[in-house]
Amino acid sequence: MRNLKLIIKREYLARVKNKAFIVMTFVSPLILVGMIVLIAYLVNLNSEAQRVVAINDESGQFISEFKDSKEIKYIDLSAVELDAAKTIVKEKEYYGLLYIPQLKQNTVPDIEFFGKEAPAFGFLTQMEKIIGDKLTNRQLLSQGIDVELIEASQAKIDIGIQNFSGEKTSKMSTYVKMFFGGAAGYLLMMFIIIYGNMVMRSVIEEKTNRIVEIIISSVKPIHLMLGKILGTSFAGITQFLIWVILGGIMLTVISTIAGVDMATVHGPQQQAMEQISDNELQQLVIDIARLPMLLLLVSFLIYFIGGYFLYSAIYAAIGAAVDSETDTQQFMLPVILPLMLGIYVGFFAVIENPHGVVSTVFSMIPLTSPIVMLMRIPFGVTWWELAISISILILSIAGVVWIAAKIYRVGILMYGKKPSYKELYKWLKY
Repeated sequence: MRNLKLIIKREYLARVKNKAFIVMTFVSPLILVGMIVLIAYLVNLNSEAQRVVAINDESGQFISEFKDSKEIKYIDLSAVELDAAKTIVKEKEYYGLLYIPQLKQNTVPDIEFFGKEAPAFGFLTQMEKIIGDKLTNRQLLSQGIDVELIEASQAKIDIGIQNFSGEKTSKMSTYVKMFFGGAAGYLLMMFIIIYGNMVMRSVIEEKTNRIVEIIISSVKPIHLMLGKILGTSFAGITQFLIWVILGGIMLTVISTIAGVDMATVHGPQQQAMEQISDNELQQLVIDIARLPMLLLLVSFLIYFIGGYFLYSAIYAAIGAAVDSETDTQQFMLPVILPLMLGIYVGFFAVIENPHGVVSTVFSMIPLTSPIVMLMRIPFGVTWWELAISISILILSIAGVVWIAAKIYRVGILMYGKKPSYKELYKWLKY
């Protein structure tokens, strides 16, 4: 046990004292925050630019329907010919020209938009709605139908959602739950990939330098492997905490200096939020407060540690089996595939049916359960499902660590031969 502590300490100090580790620890938050602020600034800058759209309405019935807004300003060029209007638009570099020909009885006009480039989808949809509503009302009036009476007769339905115990919820509660669960699962996946690779490279480096031959003479292989996994994980947690603290400070400072208000970024998300009523927004806050935050936090720590140990043992075994990082490629797909499968199952199956067969099964499989179960927890998971999933994960960790230690013990001293899956199977018998 004393040797294990020494190995953990050595691996931890070797990581945190590494120049590349130090540089990335302090530079990465700066780059990430800088990108976030830059994107926010560009989005705000783009939203402040008002588009100028010229309209050539030969029918004279639609021009009054187009009202100026913060995003779009309309110019009436109906008094000139189409070719002349095109020339004016090109010379003054307007966003485009909307051409509406004369209307014919019981036919839809061939409306055209002329521009230097294809218009934005949202802009085109807005134009089509304005013209379509006007034509619909025109046809209804021509048939003697009172349009105002129809609009007054339309019933607006707002279906309330609540469970059988009487607790109300908002329509966006599913997305709120998916956000918290998805963020936890995605964060875990990224941590496993980044720091699992770090464990693997550390093993390959010591094996290549022949340092391991000296170390292995006084340390058990399983202690060496566990020491690398624990030492690297502690270094990773240290780096992650620094990222969170520095990222929060820098995001506040840089956004203040640059004059970018992150809360006022314009975009589809903000437009969707503006359409939410005060009651719905209040209900949304209540839904967030009802989330099992304590359970999600505890489960995140359990699956975070369990998932990392499971995959780090596999990464360590791969590092011991090969002579260079290039040789690891044949073994990486079986490692990455379950992680990607867990993410896809989480975002496509869990959000659709969190308690369905697919979601439940993949939340029990140890290679995918750390991600899928974290995505299921905000939707409500029974205690026995959680207990079974964690128990299977713990048993799987013990089994994988035992197998990895077998491969590690033999592979750490093997040189000059590219191992195959058949060769690895033989090593398990030694």
